[in-house]
Amino acid sequence: MKWILFFGALIGSGICGREKFFGDQVFRINVRNGDEISKLNQLVNSDNFKLNFWKYPSTFGRPVDVLVPSVNLQPVKSFLKSQGLEYSVTIEDLQALLDNEDEEMQHNKGQERSSNNFNYGAYHSLEAIYHEMESIARDFPNLASRVKIGHSFENRSMYVLKFSTGEGRPRPAIWLNAGIHSREWISQATAMWTSRKIVSDYGKDPAITSILEKMDIFLLPVANPDGYVYTQTQNRFWRKTRSLNPGTHCIGTDPNRNWNVSFAGEGASNNPCSEVYHGAYANSEVEVKSVVDFIQGHGNFKSFIDLHSYSQLLMYPYGYTVKKAPDAEELDEVARRAAKALASLSGTEYQVGPTCTTVYPASGSSIDWAYDNGIKYAFTFELRDTGHYGFLLPANQIIPTAEETWLGLKTIMEHVRDNLY
Repeated sequence: MKWILFFGALIGSGICGREKFFGDQVFRINVRNGDEISKLNQLVNSDNFKLNFWKYPSTFGRPVDVLVPSVNLQPVKSFLKSQGLEYSVTIEDLQALLDNEDEEMQHNKGQERSSNNFNYGAYHSLEAIYHEMESIARDFPNLASRVKIGHSFENRSMYVLKFSTGEGRPRPAIWLNAGIHSREWISQATAMWTSRKIVSDYGKDPAITSILEKMDIFLLPVANPDGYVYTQTQNRFWRKTRSLNPGTHCIGTDPNRNWNVSFAGEGASNNPCSEVYHGAYANSEVEVKSVVDFIQGHGNFKSFIDLHSYSQLLMYPYGYTVKKAPDAEELDEVARRAAKALASLSGTEYQVGPTCTTVYPASGSSIDWAYDNGIKYAFTFELRDTGHYGFLLPANQIIPTAEETWLGLKTIMEHVRDNLY
C-alpha cells in the first residue's frame, strides 16, 4: 500500500497573514501488510508529531498523505526507519508550491480588475465566485438563477445556481456539490467552470439541452464557505468547517462525516481535534443542514454528485459498510462508463468502486445520506491528481480537469435523464 506524508511547519505569516510551511516535505510510504498499517496508525493517533493527514490509512494500494511540521521531520524519519517502513520524498518544498499559487492568484486578480472578466482557469476568492454566480444568472435569466439556500456558521450566505427550463412544481433534479472540504480548491474551480459550460452549451449541445428539457440542475460550488475563506486567509490546508466545539480549543467539524447516515460510525472520530471529527450530532453543521433542508423540501432529486479532490476516483455508496448497495451493479456500470468518457479526452485514469472498499470506511457522508434517502444516483468524484501536487494542483490544470470531468458528469446525467421513471 502506498502512502504519502506531507510534513508542514506553521511558521510566520503569508499573504493575508496566512501560515507558512517552510522546510516541509511530502513523504510517500509503501505499506505492504496489515502489520505495517498498524505501525503507521501509531502516527495517526499520536499528538507528538503534530501531523495533518491529507489521506488516511486505507485499503492496500491506496496513498495516504499527511502534513507534518518540519521540526518533526527527523523524529518521523526515525520512527519510520525503526518500524521498517519505506518512504520516499515526493514534495521537497511545499512552501514553494504555495508561493507559486499565491503569485498566480494575485496576478489574476490584477488582470480581472482591469478586464472585468472572470478567469475560469484561475483560483478565486469566495467574493469573486459569488459575483460570477450573480453574473451568470444575470446573463442567462431564462436558464439560470442564483438561489440562497442558507448561511454558514460565520453567517456567510450559501448560494446555489439553479439551471431550469421549466416552471411550476419542482421537476426532477440533479444536485452538484463542491468544496465541502475547503482545501480541495480544484473542486470549487471545476464547479464554476461547469456552471459556465451549462449555460454556454444549452441549445448547442444535444446532451445538456435534452437533460435540461426534462430536469433541473442545482449547483453548489462552495459547500463550506467559512473553511474556504480560512484556506485563503489563514491555513491553506484547512479541511473542516469553522464551528466552535464547546469544551475544547479545537475548531470545526468534518462536514462529510456529519450527515445523518450511520452517524458516528466507522471512519469518523469523536475527537474534536481530528480532521474527521463527526460533530456533536448529525446535521450539527449549519452548512450541512442547509443542504439537507433544501433537498428534502424540494422532494424530487434523482441524483447527488459530490466533487472532491484528490486521487482520481469515481465512487458510489456505501462508505459506512462493506455491504453492497442494492443498486451497486447499476451504479458501478454507470460509473465505469463515466470514467471511460472522462479518460477519452486526455487519458486521465479513474478508479471506480464503492467508497468503503475503494478507499476506506467513512460514515456520515453526503452520498450515503443521499442514497439512503431515495436519491439513487449518488456519486463522489475525487478529481486530479494522484498525489504529485495533492491539494495544490496548479491553476493551469483547472480547465483540463474541468473539461474531462464534464464528460463524466454528462454521462451520469444522461443516464439519470433516461431513467427518471
